Amino acid sequence: MSGGACRSGVRSEPRVANHHTRRVPGTHTMALSQESAFQEKGSIMQTRTLGNSGLTVSAIGLGCMGLSFGYGPATDKGQAINLIRRAHELGVTFFDTAEAYGPGDNELLLGEALAPFRDKVVIATKFGFKHGKVPDGLDSRPENIRAVAEASLRRLNTDVIDLFYQHRVDPDVPMEEVAGTVRDLIQEGKVRHFGLSEAGVDSIRRAHAVQPVAALQSEYSLWWREPEQAILPLLEELGIGFVPFSPLGKGFLTGAIKADTRFDDADFRNQVPRFAEAARQANQHLVEVLSDLAASKGVTSAQIAIAWLLAQKPWIAPIPGTTKLHRLEENLGAARVALSATDLGDIQRALAGIKVEGDRYPSHLQKNVGR
Repeated sequence: MSGGACRSGVRSEPRVANHHTRRVPGTHTMALSQESAFQEKGSIMQTRTLGNSGLTVSAIGLGCMGLSFGYGPATDKGQAINLIRRAHELGVTFFDTAEAYGPGDNELLLGEALAPFRDKVVIATKFGFKHGKVPDGLDSRPENIRAVAEASLRRLNTDVIDLFYQHRVDPDVPMEEVAGTVRDLIQEGKVRHFGLSEAGVDSIRRAHAVQPVAALQSEYSLWWREPEQAILPLLEELGIGFVPFSPLGKGFLTGAIKADTRFDDADFRNQVPRFAEAARQANQHLVEVLSDLAASKGVTSAQIAIAWLLAQKPWIAPIPGTTKLHRLEENLGAARVALSATDLGDIQRALAGIKVEGDRYPSHLQKNVGR
């Protein structure tokens, strides 16, 4: 895969674990055997192909937004670069960013961090907001798509964007124009694949008819399963990959967030109804059930949540984000967790009937999803 100007360096192979027991913080030690439903599969990250696109990525990617945007102060640049490069050492080849994360700051960070091995990774970025700022509203006019593409190429220090998503569907611009503009960018060699984010069924069909959609990126987790109703069947029908963001429910499914947790003033979760104190208290039961399931298997709640996503379809590649190295390694450990049909049934039964309290977006942002 061709990339940017800086393409030295060889991808480090992940270290392979050869022990037969492991201790997961907060759980008991569990022997892992061929008979175990949760099997150690080696630490080399598997790859997946997103639908019929031919775009191959690591089974688990890295959502990079939180390093620069959305969850309080930006992570120290050196620490952020170290985390991104550590992810690559552990087998991650799929890195997600957007013009709106900063704006531009997150793309600049990735451009620098990924430069030594640009040709070994897939970079996904997004267009679709005025001036790259969410509060300024949507803008998917063809001229803005082109302007964002050129700016993103410069910030990412590359000559091609591997996956270019429309960040949110713009009701003022026909989807045919959006898809046609990205199709032209693909023909010009500036973009490789087209994606959509938080789009509805009609928009996906209309876009795909003009330019095949490689992937849809939307929220999907044990905490938000709405995509199962109409989106997943559509993606399977059309041969489109699925990239779930917030696979850990913006951190809630890890069990680290309690009813009395206080977020930084700049943290996006302060605006989210689902993260109101009363909602967090009401939703603790789901976390407790997940924690018990994970403990019984000798893994963490985060690992079982990500492994559950991987088990849903072979063309799903979640992109958990983190600012902490130990959480990164924990999340990627989910690639070694194999869930049997019995395990999946146990999870389904345990979570059945649990009602999640609170909307996942404040009203002014909720209107932009599912169009």
